[in-house]
Amino acid sequence: MSKPMGKTRPFAAALLCLAAALCGHAADAAPVQIKDDRGVGVTLADVPRRIISLLPSLTESVCTLGECARLVGVDRYSNHPASIQSLPKLGGMDDTSIESIVTLKPDVVLVAISSRLTDRLEALGLKVIALEPKTHADVQRVLGKMALLLGKPQAGAQVWQRIDEGIKEAAASLPPAARQLNVYYEVDSAPYGAGTSSFIGETLTRLGARNVIPAELGPFPKLNPEYVVRANPQVIMVGQRSAPGLPQRPGWNSILAVKNQRICVWTPDESDVLVRPGPRMAEAAALMARCLRQAAAGPVPLPTTPFNAPPGGMR
Repeated sequence: MSKPMGKTRPFAAALLCLAAALCGHAADAAPVQIKDDRGVGVTLADVPRRIISLLPSLTESVCTLGECARLVGVDRYSNHPASIQSLPKLGGMDDTSIESIVTLKPDVVLVAISSRLTDRLEALGLKVIALEPKTHADVQRVLGKMALLLGKPQAGAQVWQRIDEGIKEAAASLPPAARQLNVYYEVDSAPYGAGTSSFIGETLTRLGARNVIPAELGPFPKLNPEYVVRANPQVIMVGQRSAPGLPQRPGWNSILAVKNQRICVWTPDESDVLVRPGPRMAEAAALMARCLRQAAAGPVPLPTTPFNAPPGGMR
Protein backbone atom coordinates (compact mmCIF):
# COMPACT_ATOMS: atom_id res chain seq x y z
CA MET A 1 0.00 0.00 0.00
CA SER A 2 1.47 3.33 -0.99
CA LYS A 3 2.13 6.02 1.64
CA PRO A 4 0.05 9.23 1.54
CA MET A 5 1.98 12.03 -0.18
CA GLY A 6 -0.08 15.09 0.71
CA LYS A 7 1.94 15.98 3.82
CA THR A 8 5.37 14.85 2.65
CA ARG A 9 5.42 16.91 -0.55
CA PRO A 10 5.57 20.33 1.17
CA PHE A 11 8.29 19.02 3.49
CA ALA A 12 10.31 17.63 0.58
CA ALA A 13 9.87 20.89 -1.32
CA ALA A 14 11.13 22.81 1.71
CA LEU A 15 14.20 20.56 1.89
CA LEU A 16 14.89 21.14 -1.79
CA CYS A 17 14.62 24.91 -1.33
CA LEU A 18 16.96 24.78 1.66
CA ALA A 19 19.47 22.67 -0.27
CA ALA A 20 19.32 25.06 -3.21
CA ALA A 21 19.86 28.03 -0.91
CA LEU A 22 22.82 26.34 0.76
CA CYS A 23 24.31 25.41 -2.59
CA GLY A 24 23.82 28.96 -3.80
CA HIS A 25 25.53 30.30 -0.71
CA ALA A 26 28.39 27.85 -1.19
CA ALA A 27 28.78 29.01 -4.77
CA ASP A 28 28.80 32.65 -3.67
CA ALA A 29 31.47 31.84 -1.08
CA ALA A 30 33.78 30.07 -3.52
CA PRO A 31 37.38 31.32 -3.36
CA VAL A 32 38.41 33.89 -5.96
CA GLN A 33 41.87 33.47 -7.46
CA ILE A 34 43.57 36.20 -9.49
CA LYS A 35 47.07 36.40 -10.93
CA ASP A 36 47.90 40.08 -11.05
CA ASP A 37 50.29 42.02 -13.29
CA ARG A 38 53.21 41.25 -10.97
CA GLY A 39 52.63 37.57 -11.72
CA VAL A 40 51.54 37.13 -8.08
CA GLY A 41 48.61 34.84 -7.34
CA VAL A 42 46.09 36.38 -4.92
CA THR A 43 43.35 34.27 -3.33
CA LEU A 44 40.30 35.72 -1.60
CA ALA A 45 37.83 33.63 0.35
CA ASP A 46 34.89 35.19 -1.47
CA VAL A 47 33.96 37.96 -3.89
CA PRO A 48 35.22 41.12 -2.13
CA ARG A 49 32.55 43.28 -0.54
CA ARG A 50 34.86 46.12 0.51
CA ILE A 51 37.20 47.37 -2.21
CA ILE A 52 39.70 50.23 -2.22
CA SER A 53 40.92 51.40 -5.64
CA LEU A 54 44.04 53.54 -5.92
CA LEU A 55 44.04 53.91 -9.71
CA PRO A 56 41.39 55.88 -11.65
CA SER A 57 41.13 53.38 -14.51
CA LEU A 58 40.51 50.55 -12.03
CA THR A 59 37.94 52.63 -10.14
CA GLU A 60 36.07 53.24 -13.39
CA SER A 61 36.30 49.55 -14.28
CA VAL A 62 34.70 48.49 -10.97
CA CYS A 63 31.84 50.90 -11.59
CA THR A 64 31.38 50.01 -15.27
CA LEU A 65 31.08 46.38 -14.19
CA GLY A 66 28.18 47.45 -11.99
CA GLU A 67 29.86 47.21 -8.59
CA CYS A 68 30.45 50.82 -7.52
CA ALA A 69 28.69 50.03 -4.23
CA ARG A 70 31.59 47.77 -3.25
CA LEU A 71 34.05 50.68 -3.26
CA VAL A 72 34.80 52.07 0.21
CA GLY A 73 37.70 54.37 -0.71
CA VAL A 74 39.59 55.68 -3.75
CA ASP A 75 42.69 57.68 -4.67
CA ARG A 76 42.61 61.47 -5.00
CA TYR A 77 42.44 61.35 -8.80
CA SER A 78 39.48 59.00 -9.15
CA ASN A 79 36.60 61.32 -10.06
CA HIS A 80 34.30 59.25 -12.28
CA PRO A 81 31.47 58.38 -12.06
CA ALA A 82 29.85 61.07 -9.93
CA SER A 83 28.59 58.49 -7.42
CA ILE A 84 32.12 58.01 -6.02
CA GLN A 85 32.59 61.68 -5.12
CA SER A 86 31.41 61.05 -1.56
CA LEU A 87 33.89 58.23 -0.92
CA PRO A 88 36.97 58.80 1.28
CA LYS A 89 39.87 60.14 -0.79
CA LEU A 90 43.05 58.38 0.29
CA GLY A 91 45.73 60.49 -1.38
CA GLY A 92 47.91 60.19 -4.46
CA MET A 93 50.91 58.15 -5.57
CA ASP A 94 53.26 59.71 -3.00
CA ASP A 95 51.01 60.59 -0.06
CA THR A 96 48.49 57.77 0.27
CA SER A 97 47.24 57.39 3.82
CA ILE A 98 48.10 53.84 4.93
CA GLU A 99 46.33 54.41 8.25
CA SER A 100 43.10 55.38 6.49
CA ILE A 101 43.28 52.31 4.26
CA VAL A 102 43.66 50.01 7.27
CA THR A 103 40.80 51.75 9.08
CA LEU A 104 38.45 51.08 6.15
CA LYS A 105 39.06 47.29 6.50
CA PRO A 106 39.09 46.47 2.79
CA ASP A 107 38.82 42.92 1.51
CA VAL A 108 41.17 43.93 -1.29
CA VAL A 109 43.17 46.98 -2.41
CA LEU A 110 43.60 47.63 -6.14
CA VAL A 111 46.86 49.38 -7.06
CA ALA A 112 49.13 50.05 -10.04
CA ILE A 113 52.17 47.79 -10.41
CA SER A 114 54.27 50.95 -10.05
CA SER A 115 52.76 51.65 -6.63
CA ARG A 116 55.21 52.02 -3.74
CA LEU A 117 52.57 50.88 -1.25
CA THR A 118 52.23 47.23 -2.18
CA ASP A 119 54.84 45.76 0.18
CA ARG A 120 53.67 47.87 3.13
CA LEU A 121 50.03 46.96 2.60
CA GLU A 122 50.80 43.26 2.31
CA ALA A 123 53.00 43.43 5.42
CA LEU A 124 49.90 44.66 7.26
CA GLY A 125 48.00 41.58 6.11
CA LEU A 126 45.94 43.25 3.39
CA LYS A 127 45.16 41.59 0.08
CA VAL A 128 46.62 43.61 -2.79
CA ILE A 129 46.01 43.18 -6.52
CA ALA A 130 48.26 45.16 -8.87
CA LEU A 131 46.86 45.82 -12.34
CA GLU A 132 48.09 48.50 -14.70
CA PRO A 133 46.69 48.61 -18.26
CA LYS A 134 48.97 50.32 -20.78
CA THR A 135 47.65 49.10 -24.14
CA HIS A 136 44.30 48.13 -25.66
CA ALA A 137 45.15 44.46 -25.09
CA ASP A 138 45.96 45.26 -21.46
CA VAL A 139 42.59 46.97 -20.99
CA GLN A 140 40.80 43.92 -22.38
CA ARG A 141 42.81 41.61 -20.10
CA VAL A 142 42.39 43.75 -16.98
CA LEU A 143 38.64 44.02 -17.52
CA GLY A 144 38.54 40.22 -17.62
CA LYS A 145 40.46 39.95 -14.34
CA MET A 146 38.31 42.61 -12.69
CA ALA A 147 35.13 40.83 -13.80
CA LEU A 148 36.47 37.57 -12.33
CA LEU A 149 37.30 39.34 -9.08
CA LEU A 150 33.77 40.73 -8.89
CA GLY A 151 32.12 37.39 -9.56
CA LYS A 152 30.99 38.32 -13.07
CA PRO A 153 33.36 36.33 -15.29
CA GLN A 154 31.53 37.09 -18.55
CA ALA A 155 31.05 40.81 -17.95
CA GLY A 156 34.61 41.85 -18.82
CA ALA A 157 34.34 40.56 -22.39
CA GLN A 158 31.00 42.32 -22.78
CA VAL A 159 32.43 45.67 -21.66
CA TRP A 160 35.42 45.28 -23.97
CA GLN A 161 33.11 44.50 -26.89
CA ARG A 162 31.27 47.78 -26.27
CA ILE A 163 34.59 49.66 -26.15
CA ASP A 164 35.83 48.03 -29.33
CA GLU A 165 32.59 48.72 -31.19
CA GLY A 166 32.66 52.35 -30.02
CA ILE A 167 36.18 52.83 -31.39
CA LYS A 168 35.12 51.29 -34.70
CA GLU A 169 32.14 53.68 -34.86
CA ALA A 170 34.42 56.65 -34.19
CA ALA A 171 36.72 55.57 -37.03
CA ALA A 172 33.78 55.05 -39.38
CA SER A 173 32.57 58.59 -38.66
CA LEU A 174 35.65 60.16 -40.25
CA PRO A 175 35.54 61.49 -43.82
CA PRO A 176 38.50 60.68 -46.11
CA ALA A 177 40.00 64.16 -45.57
CA ALA A 178 40.32 63.46 -41.84
CA ARG A 179 42.38 60.30 -42.33
CA GLN A 180 46.15 60.00 -42.57
CA LEU A 181 46.75 63.35 -40.86
CA ASN A 182 50.07 63.63 -39.02
CA VAL A 183 49.29 64.05 -35.32
CA TYR A 184 51.29 65.00 -32.25
CA TYR A 185 49.54 64.20 -28.95
CA GLU A 186 51.10 65.97 -25.96
CA VAL A 187 50.43 64.55 -22.52
CA ASP A 188 52.66 66.98 -20.61
CA SER A 189 54.38 70.26 -21.42
CA ALA A 190 57.88 68.91 -20.60
CA PRO A 191 57.10 67.86 -23.39
CA TYR A 192 56.01 64.24 -23.10
CA GLY A 193 54.15 62.82 -26.08
CA ALA A 194 51.92 59.80 -26.61
CA GLY A 195 53.83 57.37 -28.82
CA THR A 196 52.44 54.90 -31.31
CA SER A 197 52.83 52.03 -28.80
CA SER A 198 50.73 53.74 -26.09
CA PHE A 199 47.00 53.13 -25.68
CA ILE A 200 46.44 56.69 -26.94
CA GLY A 201 48.65 55.98 -29.94
CA GLU A 202 46.79 52.74 -30.63
CA THR A 203 43.50 54.64 -30.72
CA LEU A 204 44.94 57.23 -33.10
CA THR A 205 46.14 54.42 -35.39
CA ARG A 206 42.69 52.84 -35.38
CA LEU A 207 41.27 56.22 -36.38
CA GLY A 208 43.60 56.31 -39.37
CA ALA A 209 45.89 59.05 -38.03
CA ARG A 210 49.69 59.03 -38.40
CA ASN A 211 51.44 59.47 -35.08
CA VAL A 212 54.65 61.50 -35.41
CA ILE A 213 56.17 59.58 -32.47
CA PRO A 214 57.24 56.09 -33.59
CA ALA A 215 56.85 53.00 -31.44
CA GLU A 216 60.60 52.65 -30.88
CA LEU A 217 60.63 55.82 -28.74
CA GLY A 218 58.35 54.13 -26.20
CA PRO A 219 54.76 54.76 -25.11
CA PHE A 220 55.22 58.20 -23.49
CA PRO A 221 58.69 59.54 -24.31
CA LYS A 222 60.12 62.85 -23.17
CA LEU A 223 60.96 64.75 -26.35
CA ASN A 224 63.33 67.46 -27.37
CA PRO A 225 60.98 70.29 -28.47
CA GLU A 226 62.96 70.49 -31.70
CA TYR A 227 61.84 66.94 -32.48
CA VAL A 228 58.24 68.13 -32.74
CA VAL A 229 59.31 71.05 -34.95
CA ARG A 230 61.08 68.67 -37.32
CA ALA A 231 58.15 66.23 -37.28
CA ASN A 232 55.90 69.13 -38.38
CA PRO A 233 52.52 67.63 -37.37
CA GLN A 234 49.38 68.78 -39.17
CA VAL A 235 47.35 68.40 -35.95
CA ILE A 236 48.29 68.87 -32.30
CA MET A 237 46.21 67.47 -29.44
CA VAL A 238 46.91 68.94 -26.00
CA GLY A 239 45.18 69.56 -22.69
CA GLN A 240 44.31 72.97 -21.30
CA ARG A 241 46.97 72.47 -18.62
CA SER A 242 49.73 72.41 -21.27
CA ALA A 243 48.25 74.58 -24.03
CA PRO A 244 49.18 78.10 -22.79
CA GLY A 245 52.26 79.36 -24.59
CA LEU A 246 52.50 76.38 -26.94
CA PRO A 247 52.55 78.50 -30.14
CA GLN A 248 55.29 80.68 -28.61
CA ARG A 249 57.72 77.82 -28.02
CA PRO A 250 60.94 78.36 -30.01
CA GLY A 251 60.37 77.36 -33.62
CA TRP A 252 56.84 76.07 -33.06
CA ASN A 253 55.26 78.91 -35.06
CA SER A 254 56.56 77.13 -38.16
CA ILE A 255 54.67 73.88 -37.41
CA LEU A 256 51.75 73.31 -39.78
CA ALA A 257 49.32 72.66 -36.93
CA VAL A 258 50.23 75.99 -35.31
CA LYS A 259 50.27 78.01 -38.54
CA ASN A 260 46.89 76.62 -39.62
CA GLN A 261 45.33 76.73 -36.13
CA ARG A 262 44.70 73.03 -36.04
CA ILE A 263 45.34 72.56 -32.31
CA CYS A 264 42.72 70.61 -30.38
CA VAL A 265 42.72 71.73 -26.74
CA TRP A 266 41.05 69.35 -24.31
CA THR A 267 39.13 70.57 -21.29
CA PRO A 268 40.19 68.94 -17.99
CA ASP A 269 37.15 66.63 -18.07
CA GLU A 270 38.01 65.58 -21.63
CA SER A 271 41.64 65.05 -20.68
CA ASP A 272 40.62 62.68 -17.91
CA VAL A 273 38.66 60.62 -20.44
CA LEU A 274 41.54 60.57 -22.91
CA VAL A 275 44.43 59.66 -20.61
CA ARG A 276 42.84 56.72 -18.78
CA PRO A 277 43.15 53.26 -20.31
CA GLY A 278 39.81 51.88 -19.26
CA PRO A 279 36.08 51.71 -19.90
CA ARG A 280 35.81 55.21 -21.43
CA MET A 281 38.22 54.57 -24.31
CA ALA A 282 35.37 54.60 -26.84
CA GLU A 283 34.44 58.07 -25.59
CA ALA A 284 38.11 59.04 -25.96
CA ALA A 285 38.09 57.79 -29.55
CA ALA A 286 35.00 59.91 -30.26
CA LEU A 287 36.79 63.00 -28.91
CA MET A 288 39.84 62.36 -31.08
CA ALA A 289 37.62 61.75 -34.11
CA ARG A 290 35.88 65.08 -33.48
CA CYS A 291 39.28 66.78 -33.42
CA LEU A 292 40.34 65.16 -36.70
CA ARG A 293 37.07 66.17 -38.41
CA GLN A 294 37.46 69.76 -37.26
CA ALA A 295 41.11 69.88 -38.29
CA ALA A 296 40.27 68.56 -41.76
CA ALA A 297 37.61 71.25 -42.17
CA GLY A 298 39.67 74.27 -41.04
CA PRO A 299 40.84 76.08 -37.87
CA VAL A 300 39.84 74.24 -34.71
CA PRO A 301 37.79 76.28 -32.19
CA LEU A 302 39.24 76.67 -28.73
CA PRO A 303 37.26 75.40 -25.70
CA THR A 304 34.63 77.82 -24.42
CA THR A 305 34.77 76.23 -20.95
CA PRO A 306 36.98 78.27 -18.58
CA PHE A 307 40.05 76.39 -17.40
CA ASN A 308 39.37 75.04 -13.93
CA ALA A 309 41.57 72.00 -13.42
CA PRO A 310 39.95 69.34 -11.22
CA PRO A 311 42.20 66.83 -9.46
CA GLY A 312 42.16 64.45 -12.39
CA GLY A 313 45.04 62.44 -13.72
CA MET A 314 46.43 59.75 -15.90
CA ARG A 315 45.76 56.04 -15.66
